[in-house]
Amino acid sequence: MKSYLITDPSYYHDLKSFEEYLSKIFTLHKVDFVCFRDKTSRDILPYAKVFIDCCKKRGVEKYIINSRLDIAKKLRFFGVHLTSLQLDLIKEAKEENFFVIASTHSIKEALFAQKSGADAVTISPIFASPNKGKEKGVDYLKEFNDRLSIKVFALGGIVSKKDIKIVKSCGVYGFASIRYFASDMKI
Repeated sequence: MKSYLITDPSYYHDLKSFEEYLSKIFTLHKVDFVCFRDKTSRDILPYAKVFIDCCKKRGVEKYIINSRLDIAKKLRFFGVHLTSLQLDLIKEAKEENFFVIASTHSIKEALFAQKSGADAVTISPIFASPNKGKEKGVDYLKEFNDRLSIKVFALGGIVSKKDIKIVKSCGVYGFASIRYFASDMKI
């Protein structure tokens, strides 16, 4: 099963601590995909550059940026993770040859993303996760995965090896998490 790290600026406060955060995660965990997500910094371009540099140094080739197709184009990211409000951008991102992951919260959204050409979707929240609404649960995850022909990443509340084992039993392509990878971080 593939692992998908999503970054969170609550674990770093400047460029140096961001680089340290990534380096520590890459040392402690095998990461197949990594998404730079920062919804709080005013100027994310310097962070995006550090992110790409860290990924390249560690041999992580599948580095993705969240929601920022403009920066994905400018810095030539491997891919882009579009929000559920950006599903109409899937075709444009595919025309740029990006690997596209779409955030989805329903079968309807996921089927639309699949039809639009997305390479993968996330479905969330599977387990309880702060400020993410009611958990969908593993029965929903299994049904969701069975209805799609593209890659599915389980997301939301996946914080332990036990959680990973549970979502793996549903047959999904992978899991995505912030807190699982950052569990050893001090904030």
